[in-house]
Amino acid sequence: MLLKTFGWSFAVTALGLVAAAFYGGWEAFGIVAILAVLEISLSFDNAVVNAGILKKMSAFWQKIFLTVGVLIAVFGMRLVFPVVIVAVTAKIGPIDAVDLALNNKDHYQQLVTDAHPAIAAFGGMFLLMIFLDFIFEERDIQWLRWIERPLAKLGKVDMLSVCIALIVLLITSFTFAAHAHQHGGAHADKAQTVLIAGISGLITYMIVGGLSGYFEDKLEEEEEREHEEEEEAARTGKQRSAVVLAGQAAFFMFLYLEVLDASFSFDGVIGAFAITNDIVLMALGLGIGAMYVRSLTVYLVRQGTLDDYVYLEHGAHYAIGALAVILMVTIQYQINEVITGLVGVVLIGWSFWSSARRNRALARTGDTGTDAEAEISALA
Repeated sequence: MLLKTFGWSFAVTALGLVAAAFYGGWEAFGIVAILAVLEISLSFDNAVVNAGILKKMSAFWQKIFLTVGVLIAVFGMRLVFPVVIVAVTAKIGPIDAVDLALNNKDHYQQLVTDAHPAIAAFGGMFLLMIFLDFIFEERDIQWLRWIERPLAKLGKVDMLSVCIALIVLLITSFTFAAHAHQHGGAHADKAQTVLIAGISGLITYMIVGGLSGYFEDKLEEEEEREHEEEEEAARTGKQRSAVVLAGQAAFFMFLYLEVLDASFSFDGVIGAFAITNDIVLMALGLGIGAMYVRSLTVYLVRQGTLDDYVYLEHGAHYAIGALAVILMVTIQYQINEVITGLVGVVLIGWSFWSSARRNRALARTGDTGTDAEAEISALA
């Protein structure tokens, strides 16, 4: 099971490290290994959240996520995305951007650094919306009840998450503009860019998330109808309708996963520049890490880990919220990537420990879980 799920990741790791050694010797080998570990540590929460979505999809779409999705993640976000950012911000052609990345690495790194405020605003807003929609939703299983119960009640207010996200964006943008003005206005023109990029992240979340949610609801309605009318559902027309709808639902959920992965990869791509400005080594290291994140996602789904450790999804969403805040803060201040990675690991580790303690309490008392969850929430 383990080899079947992680087999491609192991193969890509071997090929990537060998390619790095041929490309730049043992130093390049070490850099790629460090980048791979960095990507995995920063994106573990991504795997948990992805698993919560992927478990609703068929085996076919899980394979698509591991094949086509990997190509998008590795070549799109870890290789093409940095080049596109440079091409757009520097207003040069993609070929010139590639030439710059290969032959003038210091200038290339500077251009990507200059584009960081817009990248962080887009990714931060997208991830913040994921966290807010999760924390404001009423759910049967609650991890930190003293936080989640009152917030779930507040979540009944329509569009509250959007309002909070926009307030955060406005505060960030105005603070960034004021800071730039005090220091000579070198980045004053970027305040508007931050605002536009943040709104774009919010719109992207609402469009992609809205479409995936719409088709997912439609799919559930169709499945209920088929269950009630089992004999009539065997007819050709209704069977075809259900298949088409399932395809639409799965496609938009897949699209949502890819946008989610893109938002998670922002910190990894930017953080990689603290280690190297060589785009080839970045693509190899981050690509290896991306493969493990995807394999881990499928492993969590197939093992039913999220069903056994029910607070893992909570911990991952808290990690998303922390990452969103960190991205917004890095628009103006620099935060070490180690801190970014540790925050996610600590939150997920804490939620895993709480889940294990809940399982032991359930096994000891044999209750439905309510008393055990109350006990855990009181101690969390």
